[in-house]
Amino acid sequence: MIEVENLTKKYGNHVAVDHLSFCVERGMVYGFLGPNGAGKSTTMNIMTGYIAASEGTVRVNGYDILKEPEDAKRSIGYLPELPPVYPDMTVYEYLKFVAELKKVPKKERAGQIEQVMEQTKITDVKDRLIKNLSKGYKQRVGFAQAIIGYPEVIILDEPTVGLDPKQIIEIRELIRELAKKHTVILSSHILSEVSAVCDHIMIISKGKLVASDTPEGLMTLLNGGKELVLSVEGTKEVLSSVLDTMKDIQEYHVTEEKENTITTVVIRTDAQHDVRKELFYALAEKKLPILELSQNEKSLEDVFLELTGEQKEEETVKESVEEETQIVETEEAEEEKQDDSNI
Repeated sequence: MIEVENLTKKYGNHVAVDHLSFCVERGMVYGFLGPNGAGKSTTMNIMTGYIAASEGTVRVNGYDILKEPEDAKRSIGYLPELPPVYPDMTVYEYLKFVAELKKVPKKERAGQIEQVMEQTKITDVKDRLIKNLSKGYKQRVGFAQAIIGYPEVIILDEPTVGLDPKQIIEIRELIRELAKKHTVILSSHILSEVSAVCDHIMIISKGKLVASDTPEGLMTLLNGGKELVLSVEGTKEVLSSVLDTMKDIQEYHVTEEKENTITTVVIRTDAQHDVRKELFYALAEKKLPILELSQNEKSLEDVFLELTGEQKEEETVKESVEEETQIVETEEAEEEKQDDSNI
């Protein structure tokens, strides 16, 4: 459907998109995820023909977006971060204007506009000036202009930015509805939004594609194994004697021990083995009541931070703050010691 190959965009010495390559298949919802400044909007602007790439190619239905822009753009509906609406037009006037621009056959325009307005739930405001609409309704009008002409691919750049929770839920429902008939590419840095509506996630960081998989696949990829949190009524020694006999447990360590009555451990196994049933029977045999047994899994937030390097940056900042605090405390202690000796 869409092939992006070796895409690069430079602004002077700054590389906004760095040799990006990926493919978009029909009938799926793709999440284009990354921190602010990662190059998401730049990539989408190149994919839709708004700006030219420094290097690389984008093909839509086999058409090169740079060499055959009219044929390529016919298959794309685009909603930029700021909806491209004319505030002094009514909703109906604007959509009629868009239909003419997209060369929708004259006899089909009225019917198609009515259908699109009904789909995006803006029929009740069709005669109102766009400048008098709420932000949520303006966003819906932006969706409507993207859908007109029934393009095969709908590209949405930060479609819920600045909306309230109710409007965000409505827009998500609209995206799910669109996905039934269109391939959707959704750009966002809001993790809950991507995980709620997307079948496939591409994570971009500093202009480079760092991961491309389903949400579940990304978490499995980074987990590399399973972690169980186990609390039992019993001593560390007795619990260890049980865990040491289980060959599928790679390692474990005690995180808490309360007066030799309750012991909590974190158990690590590989991704292929689920030891919970075996663990239950082994503990029951030793008469160790289970107070808690839960499985730790990385969230999409953890995956995002790890792949984009944000987590390392946060840890570095934290370590720097701790080091500076320690230095200050040491200097203050030395000054106090010096003052005492002077006295």
